[in-house]
Formats: sequence, C-alpha cells, structure tokens
Amino acid sequence: MKKFLFDLFPLILFFVAFKFADIYTATAVAIIAAVVQFIWLKVTGKTIEATHWINLSVIVIFGGATLFFHNDVFIKWKPTVLYWLFGGILLVGKWVFKRNLMRKVLGAQIQMPEAIWDKLNLSWAGFFAVSGALNLYVAFSGQFTESQWVNFKVFGLMALLLVFAIAQSIWLSRYMKDEIGQTGVLSSPGEPKEPS
Repeated sequence: MKKFLFDLFPLILFFVAFKFADIYTATAVAIIAAVVQFIWLKVTGKTIEATHWINLSVIVIFGGATLFFHNDVFIKWKPTVLYWLFGGILLVGKWVFKRNLMRKVLGAQIQMPEAIWDKLNLSWAGFFAVSGALNLYVAFSGQFTESQWVNFKVFGLMALLLVFAIAQSIWLSRYMKDEIGQTGVLSSPGEPKEPS
C-alpha cells in the first residue's frame, strides 16, 4: 500500500494543484514531484523500476511541452501515451522478443500453462489500449470540461485499473501457489503490481 501511494504522489499533487490553480500550475507541480520522487529513489538506494523511468520521461516530455507551448493538449495526451507505451511493450515483448513480460513479473507467484500467460499478457495490453482511447475521448470529444477530464484522469482511470486488476486476480487465483508451493489460492495474496 505504501508503494502504491508513493507511485501516486505526482498524480495526487497534480490534482490538488489543479483544484487551487490551473492546468499549467498542476503540470509544473507534477513534473517537479516526479523528479523529486526519482531523486529520492536514487538517494535512498531504492529499486528504480522500468515503470519509474517511463513515467518520468513521459511527464517531463509532455508536461514540458505543455508549459513551453502553453498548450494543454500535450498533458492531455500524456495518460494515453503512457498506457499505449505499456501496452505496446507487452505486445512487442511477446511478438518480437518472444518474452512474456507478465510472466516475468508474476512467474514466481503463479504457475500456469503458457496459453494462459499469453491471454494474461494480451488482456493487459488490451486494457491499456482501451484506457488510452477512453482518455482521448474524455479529453477531446468536447463532451467534458477540463475539470471533468482531470477528475477522470485521477479517479476514473485509477478505478478502471483497480477493477481490472481485481478481476484478473480472481481469474488467476486458481493458479496461485499456497505457502507449501501447491497450486491454489495464496493464503495471503499480495496486491497486484500496479503498472503505474
């Protein structure tokens, strides 16, 4: 839970800054928060995961473009680019490099047939594709205000991620190892790893 909240730190500050100021102030705050978060990981010797690098790069590039051009289009594209990057990485890993990245992440906790790993990998790639498209719809369809888009970015996408992760966990529970290493439900299952 601590890690989950830590990963949400820039997003939470983005939301708070937007409510008290505007999209540009919120973007600047999110960039600073992401950089500070990254520096803190480096200084404390914590593991810096690939998702941290990707998150930092995308917020600096798209947030920086938003501030430089004074155009909120870039920051509105940011969640879509991030989600499509994650989905693309899962597909390229499997189809080009013949490596199932979901298996690499979860393989120590779950034993299951290769076909199920492939379905899991594909389902997460599909989730990221759909979530990215939904973000574009809310941001640019003209049906929603900027404030509604911010609420969707912070709460809507997060709720979709949690619901999907819970559904996946229930589906995968039959393959999880218990304390003695047999196939079955974990005695105390950990939280699913958030793709950020």
